[in-house]
Amino acid sequence: MIDETVEEIQEMQTHSSSVVAVNATQALEELLEREFATAEEYVRALEQNGSMLRQANPSHASLQTAVREVVDDVVDAEPETVADAKALTKEKIDAVVSRVDSAKTLAAEHAAAFLEDGATLLTHDYSSTVLEALEQATEAGKRFEVYVTEARPRYIGRKTARSLAELEGVETTLVTDSANGIYLEECDRVVVGMDCIVDDVLYNRVGTFPIAATASHLGVPVTVVGSASKIVSEGFVFQNEFRSGSEVMPEPAEGFDVVNPAYDATPISLLESVVTDDGRIEF
Repeated sequence: MIDETVEEIQEMQTHSSSVVAVNATQALEELLEREFATAEEYVRALEQNGSMLRQANPSHASLQTAVREVVDDVVDAEPETVADAKALTKEKIDAVVSRVDSAKTLAAEHAAAFLEDGATLLTHDYSSTVLEALEQATEAGKRFEVYVTEARPRYIGRKTARSLAELEGVETTLVTDSANGIYLEECDRVVVGMDCIVDDVLYNRVGTFPIAATASHLGVPVTVVGSASKIVSEGFVFQNEFRSGSEVMPEPAEGFDVVNPAYDATPISLLESVVTDDGRIEF
């Protein structure tokens, strides 16, 4: 399970950073089924596998925080027996997963209350927290028109559009990334998720920066939704990921290079607000 989860994270088969954090943390449960001679041997295996999971995607702040918390708490406790170490690991995994899930739900709850009924929104890529916010809002009787950008080259926005199309009360339109400026003029707000905010920079799926810049130029407010744990002030250095050029162009590139960054950096000066499980922060 750990090896499969590492591969899944590396291949970005799971696209929501909160889901990545939960999957990575729960993957450590595989160690609970293995046999170990001593508690020290178990703790070494926990540290090694935790490091492997974190290295699968260094750009995911929530993954780094979640896995490190489980490992560090078990290491610091210095359990005397394998049984004690395993019990503590299970306890910490359950606590971290519960916190990640509850934080996402609470952030979505705050965003749902904040979003205005009848608003026209634009969202980019795929955010499970944004989707949950719109689900909660529509369940409360609110109605929205939502433009969704495709998020090329992996077209993850199509997943968002399909999910929104199932919600009663949401009129959904899928648009190409480069067409965002045309439809932003009709929008009341941009709502996107976040991979993380480090210092004064939002790191999110590539394409977020040009959308935020265009929205700022047009006077359309931009709101970011996500767990407060994704706002990092120290101890984390974001590392961009560069995907295979074959995602951009399947045929061989002859005489030129193809680059395919996964994330871009948006100055928080382009944002109007961030909504987390702690509430709404205005800039």
